[in-house]
Amino acid sequence: MRYLLIIFGSASGYIIAKQILGDNLSAIVGFISGFFISILAIIFEQRVKKTPLRIVIGGAIGLITGLVVSNLISYTITTQFIESSIPKILIYILVNLLFGYIGLSIGMKKGDDFDGHNIYTLFGEKHETKAIKILDTSVIIDGRIADITDAGFLEGEIIIPQFVLQELQYIADSADGIKRVRGKRGLDVLQRLQKQTNTKVTIIDNDFPSIKEVDAKLIALAKEISARIVTNDSNLSKIAELQGVSVLNINNLANILKPVVLPGEVISIYVLKEGKENGQGVGYLDDGTMVVVDNARKFLGRNMDVVVTSVLQTTGGRMIFSRVKDEDVKTELH
Repeated sequence: MRYLLIIFGSASGYIIAKQILGDNLSAIVGFISGFFISILAIIFEQRVKKTPLRIVIGGAIGLITGLVVSNLISYTITTQFIESSIPKILIYILVNLLFGYIGLSIGMKKGDDFDGHNIYTLFGEKHETKAIKILDTSVIIDGRIADITDAGFLEGEIIIPQFVLQELQYIADSADGIKRVRGKRGLDVLQRLQKQTNTKVTIIDNDFPSIKEVDAKLIALAKEISARIVTNDSNLSKIAELQGVSVLNINNLANILKPVVLPGEVISIYVLKEGKENGQGVGYLDDGTMVVVDNARKFLGRNMDVVVTSVLQTTGGRMIFSRVKDEDVKTELH
């Protein structure tokens, strides 16, 4: 198809130049011009495929406006001041190229700046807007996103792609009881989000039939609409960031918000089970942080005060190491 376009463009350039100017040299120039214009058209087509729709529409409107203005100017100049045909053609070409380029550039810029919810962005400076957020399946099922948005910590429009909704429905209809419960929980969380007055939730039909994986579709959609992905999937976070997509990981937020515990502090813990090492006991803080207590095996099933000795921070969370407070040991011994 592209080869046919090049052949057609070259032949058209040859015929048009031959008809207008008459000599063979001009026809050859027309042939070469048609060839290069066809190549540029193919390159332009490839670029347009990767360009967001709002920029394409803005560019098209700008180009049409520029060409209308340029032809009005060219007509006025050529009818009033120029009689020879060749200068007229050159003026039409140059003025159309100039105003067409200006219109295309301004249109694409305004299309990129345009906020569909605010028409005034077309006529003023571009202001920083609240970024669009796309929710993935894992963060919807997790449920904490509803509490975060309800508290007002997540601003901007929330997008739920149709393919994510379909995945939730598939999980909710699963024969596996655990998966079914998780899927229904996710649908309940979506209903809760839609009822919140401080959050706009939109379900969109954008899909990528050539892409099979839901995670890959999320990344492609985020690139297309310049959005951020909200997830608690660490693998999706890493892959998206490698491809230049901004990610908000709920687990990272949860880790950041955990109370700070410093070595030497005394905390109260319920010794729930034995640790891996000999004599260790293990308990948990209210936020789920694991606390390993040395020499606490004999205190299983008891609440006790322990002294923090060190804190280990990992990508999966944090772990606190501690020892039994001296007073507790003495009490037990007596």
